Order: sequence, then structure tokens, then C-alpha cells
Amino acid sequence: MGTEGRDDEEIEAEHRASRLAAAREYAPDALLEEELQLRLTGPDADGGAFRFQWGDALLEPVEHLVSAAAGTPVQLELTGISAGSTVVHARPVTTPAESAPGDAFATPPTSAASTGLGTLTTLLDALEAQRDIREWAKLFDAVETVSRALSRYSLDLGVTWYGADGSLRRARLTEQGRSYVKRLRETRDRDQEIIISGRITELRESGMVKVKTGTAKNALAYEVRFEEPEELLRMRPGLGDNVHFRVRFRQQLDSMGVARSTEYTYLGPAAEQTSLPLEP
Repeated sequence: MGTEGRDDEEIEAEHRASRLAAAREYAPDALLEEELQLRLTGPDADGGAFRFQWGDALLEPVEHLVSAAAGTPVQLELTGISAGSTVVHARPVTTPAESAPGDAFATPPTSAASTGLGTLTTLLDALEAQRDIREWAKLFDAVETVSRALSRYSLDLGVTWYGADGSLRRARLTEQGRSYVKRLRETRDRDQEIIISGRITELRESGMVKVKTGTAKNALAYEVRFEEPEELLRMRPGLGDNVHFRVRFRQQLDSMGVARSTEYTYLGPAAEQTSLPLEP
């Protein structure tokens, strides 16, 4: 059959190319139907069944991840479940304008779903190989959500995308890739000392003070935390008081340099009080 020495992906891609070529003998602009296959493997997926709790945890996050990768909302719809572990079959939702009567091959070859799945499979390959993924930093939160859900149910994910132009993209997210995602999420502290000047607009007994740096509505405001609330009480502050605080500005940065949290901790009064900027 001429398939010796080639993997399944190469053979399947060739079959799709042949189908498209045959269709274009009759309709030069013909395209194949797009399809997304999600293959779930794990101890509870051997029977080829799909549990409802997996759907709640996985399907919407996968759709969100594809949308984030595409840079525009992509809606997916379930078309079937099959065995082979558990295989979820889905496709992009088409609008009435995209599926006009008599035009069975109306899907554009460079649809948003195709763009998103191309980016997503490249990212998953990078995670499995534990390569630098900073160029996809904007997708990290979305892929982490999917990774956590897979870990919760001890599942590995295989993604296969069948493009309208006959292309085929395939990638996986296994325990190896999920462990890498977890390591990338770990944070380190970066501290610096800064001065915050402004007026108090909010006080809390827990030791939190909100300081607004100007009188304009859109002026920056900082929530400054006192490690010992009693110290704040001894200061006897009042709403509207002008203050000049020396604080520790702490950022928690992940492995890609993205700030995951920030906090401002009171260190002491600053030496001088600066005047508040006035609205023009």
C-alpha cells in the first residue's frame, strides 16, 4: 500500500489530501469539513465513555483556549463521542451566512478555529518538549486551566485538527507537559521600596488603608497593608488626611516574568510630605 515507514499522521494527511483533490475535480473551490478531535486517555477513559464532570471541567476551558489562541471568539459544538479511549468529536459553529443552502464546502480555509488550533498545537508541542513558551505568555492562563482539569481526573489530552484545506495538526498534553506548566506557574518575589503620597479614602480595622494619589477621579489609588493593625490605630488617621508612606512594593513573578500578584506593605513614614496634584 506504500505506507511502510510512515506514521499514522502522514498517512491520514495523505488520505485527506486525496479526498480534497477528488472533490476539486468537480468543484475547484471545494473544501473539507473542519473537525476537532479531543482524545482523552487515562485509567477511567478506557471504556470509551465521557463523564459529565469531565465536560464541565474541560469543554468550556478548551473552547476558551482555542478562542484565546485565535485572538477572537470561537464557538465549538459537540458532534459525537467514540471509543479509542474516549474521543470527543467537535466542529466550529457556523453562522447561517457561512452555511448557505447548496454550498456544502463553505468553510473558509483560514477560519478563526483553524488559526487558533494551529497556534494551540504548536504551544502544546512546546510544553511537551519543555521549551521556552514566553511568546505565548498570553495563552498561559487558559492552558493552565485545561492542564489542572486534566490532572484532577488523571487524563492525558490528544488534540487533532482537521482543516478545511486538507491539513492535519496533532499535539498532546501529557503528564510531562502538565508538570512543566506547574513549574512555570511557580513564582518568586521581587521587592522594591517606594514612596506613596496621597490622601486616605478608605480605612479598615484589619490594617488596610487606601491612598489616592490625586484629586482626579482616575487618579491612582493604592491599598497599603499594615502588618500590625495596632500601628495603624496608634497613628489615629482620618478619611481625607494627607499621608506620605514609605512602603515595600512586592510583586510575585512567574517563570515568564508575568506579575501574578502585587502588594504594598507599610514600612514607615516618609521624611517629607509632597503636595497633591490638582485637577486642571
